[in-house]
Amino acid sequence: MKGRYQLYNDAQLAELLFQQDTRAFEEVYNRYFGIIYSFTHKMLRDGEQAEDIVQEIFMNLYEKMGSIVINSLQSYLYQSARYALIDYTRQRKTRIDCMAGLKRYYEQGKWETDDTVIENELRRQIEKEINNLPPKMRAIFEMSRKQYLNNKEIAKRSGLSEGTVRLQIHNAITKLRSKLSCFLLLQFMATILWLNRTF
Repeated sequence: MKGRYQLYNDAQLAELLFQQDTRAFEEVYNRYFGIIYSFTHKMLRDGEQAEDIVQEIFMNLYEKMGSIVINSLQSYLYQSARYALIDYTRQRKTRIDCMAGLKRYYEQGKWETDDTVIENELRRQIEKEINNLPPKMRAIFEMSRKQYLNNKEIAKRSGLSEGTVRLQIHNAITKLRSKLSCFLLLQFMATILWLNRTF
């Protein structure tokens, strides 16, 4: 037997999203995740990256509940996917530029060899990116990773479903991984190449 929210059409769900109804969000997620994933995967041919992109699309939708009016859920989600694919292409170019920067860095012979400095800088970067997360996402992520609460405890404390909590944590990790990937790559490669020079 279908639940009440499964019987709502897209227009009704969009109205409920504007009212910040998290059950409506979960229904939209269940209804459209597979569809948008298929579209994104077709463009990328990379299942893991496609899933990360779609998760972020729904995370953004969750964060905007109550602040945007959506006339067509399907059009909105497809449009979001197109923009996300453009952003991914730009980020990929940034990673390529990052590698080019690494090559120049290596050729100049300037390497940081103090592990403590590297570790401190990494911690600073992580805290910076955590602080840049959307407020709701940051609060849930910190409850999970700093207060060591499980998803059920976080859901109870925040008034959200466990599914929404899992989505928020997943997307927080994805965002942090994306933001920190170039920095970590530079530091790792710098250490390896310095060791090659030394030994």
